[in-house]
Amino acid sequence: MPTLFDPFRLGDIEVATRLVMAPLTRNRAGPGHVPTPLMAEYYAQRADPSSGAGLLITEATPISQQGQGYADTPGLWTAEQVRGWRRVTDAVHARGGRIVVQLWHVGRISHVSLQPGGAAPVSSTARRAAGRTWLRHGMEPVSEPRALRGDEIPGIVQDYARAASAAMDAGFDGVEVHGANGYLIEQFLRASVNDRSDEWGGSPENRRRFLLAVVEAVAAAIGAARTGLRLSPVTPANDAGADADAQSLYTGAAAALAPLGLAYLHVVEGATGGPRDVAPFDYAAMRSAFGGPWMVNNGYDRAMAIDAVAGGRADLVAFGRAFIANPDLGRRLREDAPLNAPDRSTFYGGGAAGYTDYPTLDAVRA
Repeated sequence: MPTLFDPFRLGDIEVATRLVMAPLTRNRAGPGHVPTPLMAEYYAQRADPSSGAGLLITEATPISQQGQGYADTPGLWTAEQVRGWRRVTDAVHARGGRIVVQLWHVGRISHVSLQPGGAAPVSSTARRAAGRTWLRHGMEPVSEPRALRGDEIPGIVQDYARAASAAMDAGFDGVEVHGANGYLIEQFLRASVNDRSDEWGGSPENRRRFLLAVVEAVAAAIGAARTGLRLSPVTPANDAGADADAQSLYTGAAAALAPLGLAYLHVVEGATGGPRDVAPFDYAAMRSAFGGPWMVNNGYDRAMAIDAVAGGRADLVAFGRAFIANPDLGRRLREDAPLNAPDRSTFYGGGAAGYTDYPTLDAVRA
């Protein structure tokens, strides 16, 4: 039987263990949304597969300024940002790690102060989300969006492809398309948000069109074997109300993606960061429809993760908040050692405190 600590191959990406660090927004980019040396240190601390993760997935990274929704998140649309990310990937690879970048467009979960020229955020809809975003002075309600015109959508698809190519220039091992948590792709997917009557709305096939166009464009740019995707079939995050038939919508999406031969599909089970049983869903049916490497996330502890891999219900397990406070989480899980508790007050923004200063197991024991 496979174990959580065995090697695995995701398309063209070979990883030393099946333990993954999930994407975690930390809001510590420098001016111009450029990754900093402190960020390189943070990822490098978690990169050694003997003590950290077999695969690191970066914090969600906007593909354009229009895709930006939170202050001080790192981007991937300028040459300076690419150079900043190169420092990160070099530091990770020096520790023997593997790292992919999560490509992000927030859609309507944004604020005019973050948008080019103070413009309205864009979405599948003109309806404002009942949500908030993080600005430097704290949380603020999101702004009212405008619905994208049909002729604008191909340009955003190409923004994803350009960002994927930039990720390769920055030294990443691959990319993960962010199709989860109520952001732009899910704003097209779910009928609770998508109120369009053109070819990008209405039927489940039309609502899946944007997702498929993005993933196909990214795969064409860098290769399907270096392209992953994250989905969250039932999460209510960011005012993305439940779809009337989530099972059919997301299992159908998995089936449509199957022929592409993606590196993996990363699925948030339940409510992101919340209850796993928020709504019924047959993840095994979705996995069967996809047929490729299957990564799971949300609320897993050591026993659950070990059992999921050993029992064949997942190929890889992604941990989020536990990796914030435990740079050596892999070692701690191997040894069944106690975990540091995260300091929630330092999750978003700031400096090294609550970011790169959590002690390793050796330091705690000393």
